[in-house]
Amino acid sequence: MSNPNPKPTLENTQLKDIVAHAKEYGFVFPSSEIYDGLQAVYDYGPNGVELKNNLKQLWWRAMTQLNPNVVGIDAAIFMHPLTWKASGHVDGFSDPMIDNLDSKKRYRADVLLEDKAAEYENAGDKPRADALLAEMGKLLTDNDLAGVRQLIVDEKIKCPVSGTANWTEVRQFNLMFSTQVGSVEGDSTLIYLRPETAQGIFVNFLNVQKSARMKVPFGIAQIGKAFRNEIVARQFIFRMREFEQMEMQFFIRPGTEMEWYNKWKETRRRWHEALGLPADKLRFHDHDKLAHYANAAVDIEYEFPFGFKEIEGIHSRTDFDLSQHQALSRKKQQYFDNDLDEATGKPYGNYVPYVVETSVGADRLFLAALCQAYTEETITEGEGEKEQTKTRTFLKLHPALAPIKAAIFPLVRKDGLPEKAEAIFNDLRHDFRLVYEDRDAIGKRYTRQDLIGTPFCIAVDHQTLEDDTVTVRHRDSREQTRMPISELGRYIGDAVSFKRILENL
Repeated sequence: MSNPNPKPTLENTQLKDIVAHAKEYGFVFPSSEIYDGLQAVYDYGPNGVELKNNLKQLWWRAMTQLNPNVVGIDAAIFMHPLTWKASGHVDGFSDPMIDNLDSKKRYRADVLLEDKAAEYENAGDKPRADALLAEMGKLLTDNDLAGVRQLIVDEKIKCPVSGTANWTEVRQFNLMFSTQVGSVEGDSTLIYLRPETAQGIFVNFLNVQKSARMKVPFGIAQIGKAFRNEIVARQFIFRMREFEQMEMQFFIRPGTEMEWYNKWKETRRRWHEALGLPADKLRFHDHDKLAHYANAAVDIEYEFPFGFKEIEGIHSRTDFDLSQHQALSRKKQQYFDNDLDEATGKPYGNYVPYVVETSVGADRLFLAALCQAYTEETITEGEGEKEQTKTRTFLKLHPALAPIKAAIFPLVRKDGLPEKAEAIFNDLRHDFRLVYEDRDAIGKRYTRQDLIGTPFCIAVDHQTLEDDTVTVRHRDSREQTRMPISELGRYIGDAVSFKRILENL
């Protein structure tokens, strides 16, 4: 029998350190923690909400500001229940579920198999990993749940808690949350919390196209909450029941979908790299099992402490969504294209557009940014007999993403230094998110800012009173630069501008 309490690996130890750091320094808290929390639901703290908002704003600007043919909307969470009938969620939005009879723990059957495939790949046996994923994809496509269970048994997959392979049968589990509304009459009082934000875009396709005078190809972007009753919610904020999506649906002429699919696939990977996620920790993963609406799909995966996992999906959705809504609503979802077809010399005319989707999990992106930024390094301080080596922990966030852009410190709390520091703070706070702090030794203040990722600390000392210069300490290198107060706004502004990221796209 396997050891039910295996020793912690480097990977899950690192994740535990990051989770603890996120709570202690105001990034992420367990929701309603005073009542022992609610599984797979989290709250963003003072620093977390700033980082998450920066990530969302950067995505929004990259989509709607750099692409003149992409506009945004903010659709309601509640939608007419027929929306989810048309989309296929009512009849087919489920995951394969399996229980271990000894531990009483519930798992997603496909995730168990994906984790096994990752083991093979990490051991250097990629052909075996690919074969396992291909077999799983075929079984799920055929809805052969007995075959999925047998594959788990054949692969000798055991419950990580009990260490046994005493599995139940595999069943399908619907992921949508439902609720009641009093304003809908008769039997239609059942509505759903949306499981994705995309449908709010599709049902507004013509509203946006006409009001914004958009011409195919064009995109509609949206950031919003979605809700899924996950079978197994784990790995911190990676898989939650309430989460936020950043999606863009790009409407195109039928027959051009693969061209646009490949273009957006490369464009979105470059965006993640510009954000600061290294190329060697990103990879594409093509889907073995395609969703009912897709003719091509790929994930952009990031290497978290728990392995490569999806942070963004790019899907060629064909005309499935608009055609389904057209059929069920009996309202045409067509676009008249007056561009000339080179083959016939005539206008393309009316058609239901095809769609290429890019969908980023805002919470997963937040976690990837946090994992990438979390840095521990060995440094040496002091000289001679006072020299000592210690471990320094800091968040190496891109300055544009950092929750706090700069911290203002008077060296001491007297001699007019606090007043001078406050004057600098009051001048710069109109442009940047700042903190002012005058407690404890300045070394401790530097450390506190390192732990939340503040890129610059500005020290006001007695020389400042003489020549209006300050010392700017840089988070990553710990180097210090003397500069005039009059240059601070330009210097910080240049470093923390989103332009520093967007210009790399």
